[in-house]
Amino acid sequence: MDTNDKTIKVYYNSACPVCKAGIEAQQGELQACQIAWQDVHTDNSLAAEVGAELEFVRERLHVVDAKGRVLVGFAALLEIGRHSPKQQKWVKVLGLPGIRQLGGLAYNGFAAVLYRWNRMKKHW
Repeated sequence: MDTNDKTIKVYYNSACPVCKAGIEAQQGELQACQIAWQDVHTDNSLAAEVGAELEFVRERLHVVDAKGRVLVGFAALLEIGRHSPKQQKWVKVLGLPGIRQLGGLAYNGFAAVLYRWNRMKKHW
């Protein structure tokens, strides 16, 4: 079965304007894919589905892949990209050893700063 045919669940925080814009862009591109978009801002209880505290899910993107694995942050971003025909080339490059680790560090740093900014702006 093609990766694009497998259902995944994406857990995101729409209260963050940057996160919301990114997810909306992905939703537009991935309309034909079987992706369940789970907004933890509109339903706080969804965080429990990935076994994480609400604040951690607000800070970092979470995905439950077709095998039931929970992927967080950069790994979650790559999993979403695997379902996009337009993004599969960059996902292969960003998933390479070394690049993946650097991408994860960059993602985590950006997510932490963005989370603090959102809290300061009282987005939730």
